Amino acid sequence: MKNLRNRCFLLLLTLLSAFLPPKHVSAQSKPNIVFILADDQGWGDLSIHGNTNVSTPNIDRIGREGARFSRFYVAPLCAPTRAGLLTGRYHYRTGVWGVSSSKEFMNLDEVTFADLFKKAGYATGAFGKWHNGSQYPYHPNGRGFDEFYGFLSGHYANYFNTMLDHNGEPVRSKGYITDDLTNKAIAFIEQNKAQPFVCYVPYNAPHSPFQVSDKYYDRVKAKRINMFSKNKSAEEIEVTISALAMCENIDDNVGRILSKLDQLKLSDNTIVIYMTDNGPNSWRWNGDMKGRKGMADEGGVRVPFLIRWPGKITAGKVIDGNAAYIDLLPTLTDLAGVSSSGTKPLDGISLKPVLTGKIPQVSERVLFTSINKSSSVRKGSYLFSGGSLFDLLKDSTQQNDIALKEPELAKTLSAALENWQSEMIGSIDTVRWLPVGYRQFPKAVLPSQDAVLHRSKGSTLSYSASAPNSSWITNWNDLESFVTWNVEVNTTGKYKVNIHYTSPGPGDAFTLTFNEKSISGKIKDAFDPPLIDSPDRVKRQAESYEKEFKTLHIGELDLQRGRGTLKLLATDIKGQKFADIRAVELILVK
Repeated sequence: MKNLRNRCFLLLLTLLSAFLPPKHVSAQSKPNIVFILADDQGWGDLSIHGNTNVSTPNIDRIGREGARFSRFYVAPLCAPTRAGLLTGRYHYRTGVWGVSSSKEFMNLDEVTFADLFKKAGYATGAFGKWHNGSQYPYHPNGRGFDEFYGFLSGHYANYFNTMLDHNGEPVRSKGYITDDLTNKAIAFIEQNKAQPFVCYVPYNAPHSPFQVSDKYYDRVKAKRINMFSKNKSAEEIEVTISALAMCENIDDNVGRILSKLDQLKLSDNTIVIYMTDNGPNSWRWNGDMKGRKGMADEGGVRVPFLIRWPGKITAGKVIDGNAAYIDLLPTLTDLAGVSSSGTKPLDGISLKPVLTGKIPQVSERVLFTSINKSSSVRKGSYLFSGGSLFDLLKDSTQQNDIALKEPELAKTLSAALENWQSEMIGSIDTVRWLPVGYRQFPKAVLPSQDAVLHRSKGSTLSYSASAPNSSWITNWNDLESFVTWNVEVNTTGKYKVNIHYTSPGPGDAFTLTFNEKSISGKIKDAFDPPLIDSPDRVKRQAESYEKEFKTLHIGELDLQRGRGTLKLLATDIKGQKFADIRAVELILVK
């Protein structure tokens, strides 16, 4: 009798469970996304691609437990690639046509994959290098990311204990930047383990300056470099060692993320992607491909792309055909069953059919790549660039120009590239208006990198480094030169005005004007700290060093909604030069 009652009770529970919704159905039915992007890491900087100079077992694991693409392409520089992967569109269409001086700002009417996943109920976080606009709503918090921790510009001055941005507020990082970004990404995963999430981790390594702890540098140096760039005479071994040491540090951090997914039992329901934003930033082994970062040849734009989703993507699969950064948004939304409705017309395609085995390889298509004066077009195995045509299946290192043997194909691809470039360049708005006065983000920081420097004859006014990103305005030696920012005030109101400066002595005076409004100030306190120690392995070329700046409150301005030029003019210089200026702040107070 007791056994009969137990069987009846179990039968009743079974019947009831059929009518009850399962617990956490949304979290279980929607896959999580972990998308890791490295900066200036080449195709050849992974051991899975045959480089014995470096060991990347954790990154390799993603490819071995998932799929990797034999030919995956990006733009030749970082900000353009980031804009394209976020939107599924060629970077020119998004307004991005460079890496500094506001050329990296992504148009505000673009829809990102974070926008789409957030709308679908996902928690969204980004941890690392943004490089697609600074002021809100260009800021990641305005582009679909609930949580942001990292930095907004391109080049960065220091990778140890530096100043970063956390949801619009400055914070001091802890330790080495790649380790710190990973800590924040892991914390985000832990906090959102019970709901679907998108965790975007755009590391800034191995971008210069070449900084990395002794543990990794010593390990790579001890192994000795035994595989070299095809352009060996131009390779700097110390740069190679440093860059690969940074790659091995990335690998350890990727391992930490994978281990956390395993620990939380999230691995089976998480799509993990690893890729890089352009070719290597120095001459080092890269499969003997032609070119490097900044070039549209294979070595500059062919990068690793590894993707894992256990049970959905066959382990160890190598996928042929041409795929690209513009395919990220359509692929992720398709894999996750998230609507892409609301985006502008996409240039990318969904790679889901080839990832899930419905088709054997990526269908033949025409792919374009361009930045500055370097451009190329690919169709099938053919690459056309600089008037030359190559068959990459027979000639992966671009040694044999076959344009004369295949004149019709060369002519067709040349015309396609010319037409595409004409369309892309014609869509660019070369003036970027910096937004100010959003109540969701009342503080707008206008950094030196977004300024225009107006030099008088004989002026030495300049940035502190050749790359404006993360630099400051310096060598201001005359009263005729001035600095401007193109500003768009979103809200009519009263604004608190601050300036970030350093100066060896007091007394410098200045005026800030915006349309008909102006405010004047004077530097009363000397503040001239030394440069912060930056433990570079190799002498830096482009990046500024880092130093602390003092905030001077000038007063308040009443600003009207609309566009105008914010002008900073020195009116009195007490020493040999005016104060160094890092940024102007406009804070909406009422």
